[in-house]
Amino acid sequence: MEYLALIYADENGRESVSEEDMKKMYAAYAAFGEEAQKRGAMRGGNELQPTSTATTVRVRNGETMVTDGPFAETKETLGGYYLLECDSLDDAVDLAAKIPGARHGSIEVRPVVER
Repeated sequence: MEYLALIYADENGRESVSEEDMKKMYAAYAAFGEEAQKRGAMRGGNELQPTSTATTVRVRNGETMVTDGPFAETKETLGGYYLLECDSLDDAVDLAAKIPGARHGSIEVRPVVER
């Protein structure tokens, strides 16, 4: 079954991170990606641009409304995701716990609808 691991963190927290710590963080993400690949679980993943680049689209009564920014104001924002192929939710949770963002934010694990 496929699971989407959504990585949430405080977007403003990056401003206080040193360049050296940022390199360490990206190295940790690369290590996670390698582990997920070795397990045969990696199906994809990407880091997202900041919420300031987001566009939200809504259609109400046939009218399309486009606004800048995310859907809602929150402290933790969606910063990236991994699409994982796992045998069970327990396996997906085990992998999600290894995503570096789990140490300072949260990882939402959600099954993908299979059709």
